[in-house]
Amino acid sequence: MNNEKLGNIFKGDKVIWMVFFFLCMFSIVEVYSASSSLSYQGGNFWAPMIKHIGILALGLFFMLCTLNVKCKYFKIVTPFLLAFSFITLIWVLFAGQSTNGAQRWISLLGVQFQPSEIAKGAMVLAVAQILSAMQTEHGADKKAFQYILFVSIFFVLPIMIENMSTAILLCATILCMMILGRVPSKQIGQLIGVIVVCIVLALASIMIFGHELPDKASTQNLTEEIKEQKEESGTFGKIFHRADTWKSRILKFTNSKPIPPQEVDLDKDAQVAHSNIAIASSNIIGKGPGNSVERDFLSQAFSDFIYAIIIEETGIEGAAFVAILYIILLFRTGRIAGQCCNNFPAFLAMGLAILLVTQALFNMLVAVGLVPVTGQPLPLVSKGGTSTVINCVYIGVILSISRSAAKREQTKEDVPVGN
Repeated sequence: MNNEKLGNIFKGDKVIWMVFFFLCMFSIVEVYSASSSLSYQGGNFWAPMIKHIGILALGLFFMLCTLNVKCKYFKIVTPFLLAFSFITLIWVLFAGQSTNGAQRWISLLGVQFQPSEIAKGAMVLAVAQILSAMQTEHGADKKAFQYILFVSIFFVLPIMIENMSTAILLCATILCMMILGRVPSKQIGQLIGVIVVCIVLALASIMIFGHELPDKASTQNLTEEIKEQKEESGTFGKIFHRADTWKSRILKFTNSKPIPPQEVDLDKDAQVAHSNIAIASSNIIGKGPGNSVERDFLSQAFSDFIYAIIIEETGIEGAAFVAILYIILLFRTGRIAGQCCNNFPAFLAMGLAILLVTQALFNMLVAVGLVPVTGQPLPLVSKGGTSTVINCVYIGVILSISRSAAKREQTKEDVPVGN
């Protein structure tokens, strides 16, 4: 009887559920360990963890609500989500709350959130609908490519102004969805060529219009002097006000000159330096949960650089286990998508899985120093607010598809040999 009740609550693919709970367990332990700075500031050792558990519980509630919605109803909310996302993205550009030199937050009815987080899901929904509606025997219709680009422009550009890494993440997800949706290879090739040209022009603009941050400024914070200069320069300055941070990050990442340990500036390069120290001091096997040293010195240890703390405390095995969980999520979702009779739920599930896994990959690469600092949290692990809840909703959508999407009939070719 108890198993039947649990089955009614935890519906959908059981492997996805296991991945979700393992990530949440890692999240609770590592956020608790990495939140020493927040505990010190607030004077309460348990408060950060209790708050984080509360957010995960809220995310679980919304996930349970979402997985009980039949996947066919997700189409209905798409236009409303697109309209809401576009309005809030424009709103945040002019009246958003600034964090670390970027206007990414707005408050609505007392709730603070990042519009870009909602826009990502809305775009995946829109692309999934376009690709599914325009499928032919030979792949997606050529017009599908045009429609996807048209919709993307209204969301990618506003996101890019304040959050370049999120815009790149969204573009990568859309590109992968178009490949899975069998958009003509010629169009995809042309798009990749245009993207390369845009990247070159964007880098050139950043290097030309950006100013290298003063020695005492970190790559995460702009000085008051630079802020005033950008405000005085009007609209042009507002558009390029993040160029200083981007340029600083690019220069630091491309600087191949070896720096002796005694010459490392821990004030100027604090995040990268302490992240490297955390990884190097793990001694492969790790120091054990709760025994991190660098959490007290590493800014955003509980968010953007939590993977470095995971490596420091759990070693290579723990870091590999977390990475494997995301790989399982991607491949398991691929199996769910392959069983779908209709195209829309299959494209939607794969789009959301690619979005989560790509963001996780960004975070891990930053932590180990293979890409410049991007500010992307580790999905379902990093301490977060609305981003954590929305990621839980994404998992809920995948579970809903695994539960309610029409399954294609298994043919003889699908049956494994020996069965």
